[in-house]
Amino acid sequence: MADEVTDFPLFPLALVALPGELVPLHIFEERYKTMMGECLEAGTEFGIVWMADDGLKEIGCACAIERVLERMDDGRMNLLARGTRPFRVLERQAHLPYPAGIVEFVHDGVDEPDPTLAGDARAAYADLVKRATDREPEDAELEEMGAYDMAATVDFGLDAKQGLLDLRSENARLKLVTRLFRAATKRLDFVDRAQARARSNGKVRFG
Repeated sequence: MADEVTDFPLFPLALVALPGELVPLHIFEERYKTMMGECLEAGTEFGIVWMADDGLKEIGCACAIERVLERMDDGRMNLLARGTRPFRVLERQAHLPYPAGIVEFVHDGVDEPDPTLAGDARAAYADLVKRATDREPEDAELEEMGAYDMAATVDFGLDAKQGLLDLRSENARLKLVTRLFRAATKRLDFVDRAQARARSNGKVRFG
């Protein structure tokens, strides 16, 4: 059953947040200073929604303020927020001093996560992390990670992240992140090969 909330603060941005992801934010507009001040005082969430070229997306991610990093004399602030849960915007509201709306928090279906799909996703993620950072994730760390957790640490494009946020099945998300991790690893391999060829003869050969 979806949970409906009115007067939910909305922060339209040119980014997509995922549950579990840490998002640094610089707050400088008066309306968002007010929004964040109220969220801090009440300990409540706000919602990040992607303002894409074709308009505001329907599905966003609620966020909780993890900590305020810096406050300026004029009220501007730098803060760190963490994504918590996805929601759907049902209606925009304009009576508050900042953007808000009626939203419903959305939940996954009843299907249980498939261990095979989870294993494939974690293996692809571990391979990508090792290739990109030379760090090999520990098995205990991987066992605790779902699709959102893994994707939150990788800089995917906005369309891919929104696609994950839109899915209401962990199995579907696991399939998608597996494809994304493998594609990213292939791009790293291509870059490495191209750089090696460039160093050896000054040319990059295809094929």
